[in-house]
This record gives sequence, structure tokens and C-alpha cells, in this order.
Amino acid sequence: MNAPTKPGSKADRDALRQDMAAIAGCTLADIAIEMRTRFRMRPREAWRHVHGWTLQEAADRITQASVRRPGESVAADASLVGKWEKWPGPSSRRPSLPVLFAMASAFSCRVEDLLDLEDRRALPEADLNLLTHRPSAIASTVPPSVPSLTDAQPEATGTDLVRLAADESASWAQWAEAANVGDIALEQLLAETRTLASDYLTSDPVALFIRTRALRDRVFALLEGHQYPRQSADLYVAAGYLCGLLAWMSSDLGQLRDADTQGRTAWLCAELSGHNDLRAWVLSTRSKVAFWDGRRREAVNFARRGSTYRTTGTVAVLLACQEADAWSELGAKDEALAALARAEDARVAMSGNDDIGGIFSCQPARQENYAAAVQLRVGRPSDALRSADNALTLLSAQPVRAYGTEAQIHISQAAAYMAADEAEGALDALAPVLALPPDHRLAPVTRRLGELSSGAGQPSDTGTAAVGLKQAIEAFCVDSAPRHLALSPGEGSA
Repeated sequence: MNAPTKPGSKADRDALRQDMAAIAGCTLADIAIEMRTRFRMRPREAWRHVHGWTLQEAADRITQASVRRPGESVAADASLVGKWEKWPGPSSRRPSLPVLFAMASAFSCRVEDLLDLEDRRALPEADLNLLTHRPSAIASTVPPSVPSLTDAQPEATGTDLVRLAADESASWAQWAEAANVGDIALEQLLAETRTLASDYLTSDPVALFIRTRALRDRVFALLEGHQYPRQSADLYVAAGYLCGLLAWMSSDLGQLRDADTQGRTAWLCAELSGHNDLRAWVLSTRSKVAFWDGRRREAVNFARRGSTYRTTGTVAVLLACQEADAWSELGAKDEALAALARAEDARVAMSGNDDIGGIFSCQPARQENYAAAVQLRVGRPSDALRSADNALTLLSAQPVRAYGTEAQIHISQAAAYMAADEAEGALDALAPVLALPPDHRLAPVTRRLGELSSGAGQPSDTGTAAVGLKQAIEAFCVDSAPRHLALSPGEGSA
């Protein structure tokens, strides 16, 4: 009878297990082999079904078994077990040696029983050497009732013992020297991160979110492997910037809780890497999320905390701008203006360049944009209009024009005109914003437009231009980027 093309049903597996258990002489290994051949399973999946366990039940037993190996504890869950079983196939994850040892102990088998030829070809050479030269480690995963290939080997003594100890140390050194990522690969990861941070200024946010998430997953997978400590630190830096970028994007897409989660993970990466610039940029991102979530005091605290780190590049400028932004929303005029002055001082004192750039950079146009918004809130519309005009001039000279920043500058212009009862000027200033495609209508833009709309059409502004302005804004806000989160990637720009 030909083997089926996919694993049998639970009923089929249970029946096979019960039938073979009733046959004298059939061992667990025999059942595992039959499971593999009859249902075309990977070895680790077959051994799980030998015991009739669900993925979660196997995860619990693997975690418990790992506790018996000091320094090699494993925190397994159903998803991880499923990925370990599929390896080295697609959507899988390579089980580390501690995982394999814990699996063997939980399944009452040898590590060798969990690996077939395809697995061995995909294992790093260092892991294969350790499996070959560390019989005591393998045997320790097997309960006394289970025979092991190493059981018959006599205990080494004398010069053989010395030589064995040297071989074990050499094998461990080979593993310690090996790394799953090199300097060129790290450089490439940071280059791709810079590209994403730059592309986000001009591209569809949902498509960029998907690309950023994929790169973050690559970095996370590398961190779960083995590399030199300095390489681990570099990987944590990349992971921190990518999670920070996902936090910024999530906020722009109106998903503030998710943005907060990404921000916390980015901060963990920053702390693990010990990288001050990353710490400051993550705190800037968290300040931004808190601001749009209405937590203005937290936004001030995050910005102030970020400014305590000695950094290079423009992050100190942005942190001061964000502090001013939050103070102005709180109605603290003096504090807001003082923070704007500190932003100017930080620009003068700036040293070095930004590591990543793009959204993680505060160019003069962006600084002027913040200044315009702050001046509007503290009752200085003429100064706000001047800053907005300066921002547009500076932005026009840049090779990359961030559509989000440009939209906010035009909104500040329009608000300054509205403060002077010039509805027609406000409508003209908003023309580029109202022409944005739906994919570029980010949550901060629609929020600020909504605030502007609430001031349009008031008793002092009942003219045609004011009414037209209010109607145009309301039409704009009907469709925005957050709505596109429900669409598939291919539909995101429809």
C-alpha cells in the first residue's frame, strides 16, 4: 500500500500506536519509524505522536525536561515546537542543541533518533561535532531504561581520559568560535534598515511595514542562534531600530497600543546593546507615541529622559522639539518656548551624523515644522506662519521630501491663516494636503486636520471659503491609511 501524501488523522495515528503497542517486541522507536514512513513525518513530529501529545503538551514536557540540564533551560510553546518539527523546511526554526537534548529527554529517545539525513546536512558543523564528541551530554538526555549507542563504551582512564578531555575542549572551542552571522552580513542588515527608514518618508506605509517586519524577523532569528558578543550587540542595535521603526509606523497607522508594544521591545534591545544613540531614538519614538495617545506628561518625560544620553547626530534636536510639542499641548507656554530654544542649542552643539537617517533624523525643515506647531498653540500665529514658510523652503531643497512632514507644515500654515480669519489662504495652503492619495493619509495628519476643521465654520468664519474648507477636510478624513490595514498587501494602494 502506498504511503499517503500527508500525515494521517489523529484517529489513524492513535490506531497505529495502539496496534503496535499490543505487538510483543515493538518499541517506541519502532512506532516512531512506522509513523515516519507511513505518514511521511519529520522525526521530531513522529516522536511526539508516538506519545500522543499535542504541540502544547510536548512543549510543556520539553520545558520541564530542560530544567534538569543546568544552564540549558528551554522555554517552549506550541508554536515553537511546530517550527522545530518542520525544520529544515519552510516556516521552520532550527532546534538548538539544548532543545534537542530536552526533546530527547521528554520523548525518552536518543538525540540521534530525532535527526534524519536532511537534518544532519542542515546542522552547523560545530553542532554535529558536539553531537559526535560529547557522548556524555547525549547520554544524559536518555533515561536509564533507554539503550544508547554510548552505553557499551568503557569509561576512559589515564592518557585516554586526558585525550578525551582535550577533544571535548577542542570541540567546544570550535562551537564557540563559530558564528551564524559575519561582519559583512551585519553591515548589510544595517544598510537595509537605513533604506527602510529612508523609504518610509516617501512610500506606502503598509508596504514598508511589511518589509520592516520581515527584516526584524530575520534579525530575531539570528539572535536566537550563536554569534560573538560584539555581533550580538550589533544585532540588538538592528533589532532595536527595526522595532522602533515598526513603533513609529504603527503610530502613524493609528494603532497606538501596538506602537507602545513595539516601543517597549525596542527599548529592551537598546538596553541589551548598550547603544546610547539607539536609546535616545527609542525614547524619541516612545515620546511620539505617548503624545498622540494623549499622554502628554509621559511624552515630556520620555523626551527629557532621552536627552540625558550623550549622542551624536540630530536626535537631541528632535527630543527637544518633542518636549516643546508636548508642553504646548499642556498649555505650558514658557516650558514649550524654552524647549524650542534647547532644540536650537542642540543643533549648534551637534556632532557626527545619524546612524540610520530617514525617519530617525531631524533635519532643519522638520525642526521648523515642530516650531510652527508649538507657536500656534502658545498664541503666536505670525511666528508659526514664518516657521512654516521656512520649513517649506528648506524642504524643497532636500533630495527626499517627506510627505508626512510636508503635510503637517501645510496644516500649520493653514492654521495660522485661520487664526487671522483668512479662510481662503487656509484653503490654498491645504491644497497639497487634500490632494494626498489615501495611502499617505496618516493618522497624525488626519488628526491635525480634524482639529483644524473644528475651528472652521465658526461664527466669525461663515463665508464660502470657511464652509468649503470644513467640507474638504471632512471628505479627506473619510479615507485614510489606517483603513488600509484591513487590506491585503496587494490591495494596499488600490
